[in-house]
Amino acid sequence: MIEELRRRNFAESTIRSYVHGVEHFSRYFHRRPDQLGPEHIRQYQAMLFTKLKFSPNTVTQRLGALRFFYIKVLKKNWSVAETPYPKKVVRLPEILSPEEVTRLIDAADSTFHRAMLMTLYATGARRAEAAHLKVHDIDSRRMVVHIHGGKGNRDRDVMLSAKLLDALRDYWRGLRRRQSEWLFPGNAWHTSSRPVTTKVMWTACQSAAERAGLDKKRIYPHLLRHCFATHLLEAGADLRTIQMLLGHRDLEETTIYLHLSSRHLSVTASPLDALTIREQGERAKHE
Repeated sequence: MIEELRRRNFAESTIRSYVHGVEHFSRYFHRRPDQLGPEHIRQYQAMLFTKLKFSPNTVTQRLGALRFFYIKVLKKNWSVAETPYPKKVVRLPEILSPEEVTRLIDAADSTFHRAMLMTLYATGARRAEAAHLKVHDIDSRRMVVHIHGGKGNRDRDVMLSAKLLDALRDYWRGLRRRQSEWLFPGNAWHTSSRPVTTKVMWTACQSAAERAGLDKKRIYPHLLRHCFATHLLEAGADLRTIQMLLGHRDLEETTIYLHLSSRHLSVTASPLDALTIREQGERAKHE
């Protein structure tokens, strides 16, 4: 299965996710996956909803992994009618205001965490993209950040904020030992030859949110990506530009930020305001 995924140039994160999905399916029934069929898949899909309480989007991802395994690896048929994908659910995130983002960044408990939070917000990068940034991806001559191997293995460039560049230089000067590859190297001393894990970015968000008094809100790395796009839209950037900066394949993905932008919602009048309706007291007089 891994060979078939790599032949198609799937991203490493997708390979890990697909393999984990098939492994979990196999362990649930205590049988090899090639000995399981459509009835087992139906039972497994129902279990993901009822027992594990997975979201429809996560269940869709698990079914995608099984579909790939059965069609591309086992060369078997797959019936969409027998194993329908669950209806997709789109929930709007609770966006932080620019003032709340400032509080979050200021509450970071180290220059390392501060640099990561600023990078997430200033570039709109996904957490895996930010974790895998390399030192030479920060192009101070052109003032851009090169993001490689994004979703769908698509590269893109985003603007490099002057404030972010200063913060990254301060952070870099403070490292005990600087290596030449990863912008955010792993381990407690930041000297690893491997990049930091995405879990560290979750920790940075959670600890900063608690210190900033924002812990009642759900703060996570991807929320800063949503804030990046929403605040750009409110500042006057057009949707096409934001689509390119986020690396969205379809503009429809980007239109969600029209729902999140208070500026765009506030300038759109409700049709109720165009009606001439009598006041409650005036209506009582006529009655």
